[in-house]
Amino acid sequence: MFEVVLWQPEIPPNTGNLMRLTVNAGCRLHLIEPLGFELDDARMRRAGLDYREFASVTLHDSFDDYALGVEGSRIFAFSQKAKALYTDIAYKRGDSLLFGRESDGLPASIREHDAVTESVRIPIAAGGRSLNLANAAAIGVYEAWRQHGFV
Repeated sequence: MFEVVLWQPEIPPNTGNLMRLTVNAGCRLHLIEPLGFELDDARMRRAGLDYREFASVTLHDSFDDYALGVEGSRIFAFSQKAKALYTDIAYKRGDSLLFGRESDGLPASIREHDAVTESVRIPIAAGGRSLNLANAAAIGVYEAWRQHGFV
């Protein structure tokens, strides 16, 4: 269905939650190193429950490595710095939804990478700074899936 891509995630429970999300939404999860934790971290296992064994998770050494593997596919970088809204996109099966690390999101070098189709943002209220990574990814995944009738 869709590829969920985390660039250098730092907080293990977010990744565990996203393992659950990707299994339940029929997506694959890609983790771009370095990770801020070990994949056997107890906090990640707790958040992911038993979904880890069912999740399709692939590690990549760098964003360039990921991009080479999906060459020709569309990659949407989620960032508060983007002008376009995530709801403005007509998602296609196989699209990649790329999210940055919890502390500082995606750097310009990733958002502006040749492989990135477009940067999009999820609106937040005035005075807000950012959403939790797992929540933001869920918003993006469910919008893309909704556009396909949840099939």
